[in-house]
Parts: sequence; C-alpha cells; structure tokens
Amino acid sequence: MKIKDNRCELVKKVVRWGLPFFLFTFLPFTAMAQIEVDDEDDVNDEDEIVVTDQTGNEEVIEFPEAMTYDLDSLLNLYMAKTYLDENDCNMRDENPTYTKEEFVERLSRIPTVMEMAYNDVVQKFIDRYSGRLRRSISYMLGASNFYMPIFEEALEMYQLPLELKYLPIIESALNPTAVSRVGASGLWQFMIGTGKQYGLKVNSLVDERRDPVKSSYAAARYLKDLYRIFGDWNLVIAAYNCGPENINKAIRRANATTAKSQNGEAAPVIKDYWHIYPYLPRETRGYVPAFIAANYIMTYYSQHNICPMSTRLPAKTDTVMVSRNLHLEQVAEVVGINIDLLRSLNPMYRRDVLPGATEPCALRLPQTEVGKFIDLEDSVYNYKSDELFNKRAEVEVKDDVPTYYHKSKRYARGKKGRVSKKRTARSKSRRTTATRKKATASKKRTTTSKKRKTTTKKRRR
Repeated sequence: MKIKDNRCELVKKVVRWGLPFFLFTFLPFTAMAQIEVDDEDDVNDEDEIVVTDQTGNEEVIEFPEAMTYDLDSLLNLYMAKTYLDENDCNMRDENPTYTKEEFVERLSRIPTVMEMAYNDVVQKFIDRYSGRLRRSISYMLGASNFYMPIFEEALEMYQLPLELKYLPIIESALNPTAVSRVGASGLWQFMIGTGKQYGLKVNSLVDERRDPVKSSYAAARYLKDLYRIFGDWNLVIAAYNCGPENINKAIRRANATTAKSQNGEAAPVIKDYWHIYPYLPRETRGYVPAFIAANYIMTYYSQHNICPMSTRLPAKTDTVMVSRNLHLEQVAEVVGINIDLLRSLNPMYRRDVLPGATEPCALRLPQTEVGKFIDLEDSVYNYKSDELFNKRAEVEVKDDVPTYYHKSKRYARGKKGRVSKKRTARSKSRRTTATRKKATASKKRTTTSKKRKTTTKKRRR
C-alpha cells in the first residue's frame, strides 16, 4: 500500500515493533484483450461472473472464496471489535466512474516488480472491490496495520516482491482463522500437506497454519520455490491457488494447441498466464485478475471514496515457554486476561490447549502480564487441572466378575465367520483320533465281554 501521510508511516513503524504477532477453444487473453463482461446485476450467482469473448462464447469465472466472506463475520473477530472503529469520513459514500485509460495509467504507476496488466476481467474485479465489497476493503485497510509488517518482513527476508503481501486479501480476507471449503486454513490458506512440507505443525491440538508469523515465512518459501519452477510471477500466484501440477497441464495444453495452429511445426514453449488462461480451473482464471485488483484498490482506495477503519495500536506482547500441558482458561482465570484476547494472540492452539508435555510451547501474552504469569505459574498449572485435563494415563480392566462361555464351532471362527485351515486340520485330526480311540476301546470292551461269557459257560459245565 502506498503511504503518503507521515503519520501513517509513523504508525506503520510503531506497529512493526510493538505488534502482537497474532494477526490474512476460447480466444487466449492478452494483456489488453477486449472482452465484454456482463453487468453485475445480471449475474444471479454472487460468487461468479460471466465473461463473453469476441465470438460470443460465454464463460463463468468464480470469485476467490475470500471475496464471498460475510463482512459481519470479519467484524466479529476479537481484534476487529477491540482495535478497529468506523472512521468519521467526510467522503461521500459513492463510487466514481473512471475511464479505461485512467485505470491503465494508475496500474502502471504502482511501484511493483510484478506485471499489473489491465483488461476487462481485471476491471470487473476492481468494480467488485470498489462497489459491493467497499466496506470489506475498509476493514482490510484497517486490519492491514496489524498484518502487513509481518508479511513484508517475511517477503523481504526471501527477497520476494513486496506486492505479494496483498495475496492474503484474496486468500483469507485477512482472517487468521479462515477455513476454506476444501480445508485450507489461516491467512495464507495452506492445505495440510503443503503446510507440513514447509514446516508447519498440524495435529489435533496445534495448527501452525493459523500462526501469522510462521505461516508468512512458510508462504514466502513456497512462493520462492514456485518462482524457481515457472520464472513468472503471475504463474506463481496462479500455482499458489491451484497447484503447480495444474499449471503445468495448462501450459502443455496451451502450447499443444499453438503447435497445431502452426502446421505442426515446433513452437517455443510459452509460459504466460494470459496465454494458458482458457485451460486453467475456473477459480484460478479469476485469481490473477483479483490479485491485480487487490493491489489497485489497496493503493487507490481514496479515489473511490473508501475510508479505512481507524486503528488503535494494540499492546506490546511477549512469549513464555511452557513445558507442561496448559489450558488458556487456566491463564485467563488466574492471571486475569480476557480469554478472547488469549485466543487471538495464540490462534494456533485449536482447542485452547498447549501440549507442553509433548514439547515446549510458546504462549504469547501482553507484555505487562508476563511477569504476573511467571509469579503465579504454579497456581496457573494447578487451577482446575483435574477438570480440564481428564484423560486417563492408565486404566484397570474390571475382571472381578467371572465370565462364562461355551466353546462351540462358532468359537473357533474368525470375525468374518471363516475357519482357518490350520484349525480345521487340527480339529479333523483330533476328531479322527478320538473316533479311533473310541472304536478301539469299544472293541476291547466287546472282546473282554466275550471272554467273560466263554469263561462263565465253561464253569457251568
């Protein structure tokens, strides 16, 4: 975001050092492709737009999921309720109309490394941000004072373009606890597999994808790796949305079509977002235009009469390491800190539990409360410990009541009713042996009986 006011620059520096780190066959398009875009009022579904190319073919483009978030849910976040206020703005609440040339000129003046090209699809996203989503932009302009210093430090560390700091606007609308319909989470919307690949811990109790600091550095490493693959920043952020595999497929399909159009002659591989545009997933087709529009609206919001929400600087924070299991409720009750504040400072703990017994965990607290926590540490750990941590480490099996059962053929059968070959062979062998023994005993008894009868007859004679 372009900072023109010295007071804003001062606020940015203060936030940076006093920030609690808690806190989001279709005609190929060229950079200046002329496309007719349906009016917003004509679109029934608010989550998508319909574009029409020069041949009259219509195509649906999905908005990034963050552009569909309800503003009320963002304003109900603890930090928004506590530190953001509606600004008493003297601007009229209306969106002025500008010419195409003015938009092109403004985009070209944004100091960026990445290409900020204009076309009618980009215009459609600018209209959405400056129109229907203008109040959401007001919130994000205020919340950016919490988040942008974190993003900028991570991107600067890996020498990446700083305009990438606006990527979380279209990913999560700067909501650190956002969860997408496919399970991506956090400001940077990491999937579990990708997050773990870049060192983010995810289990039943901890989800570091929701940690603004750790997830920002992981995102910077991921973006740098994607640039090594594609060498084009538009393709990088498209791959961030749909995965590098889908981008490679789109490149192969687009270049295969180009080769056929040139009578089968070998053609150079073109790696350009607008060239492969028709072969991308629907949402990804709107991803780069949304990113360009986000850069535009976060820079030129005042030209569209959008007032940022006023921001009060939150208190400085510090961390303490805990080596025992700890519940945020214990800290809130004993130390006297609002539980919602603790959750906003520690969004990575999914169920308010720090599994310190597994490995040391960092607990972020207001700097003024760190000393009090250390003084009352034993009391904190003992508060309702039996109630909050009721998982049994060891249990006894109740075996004082005798169990009676009858062995039968079913007893020898497995769970699926099958009889093992070994058991079958053994049982047959046992039955055969028993039968033989019975037959032998029966013969012996018969022979003995006959001998007795013969002996008795002789005596009578």
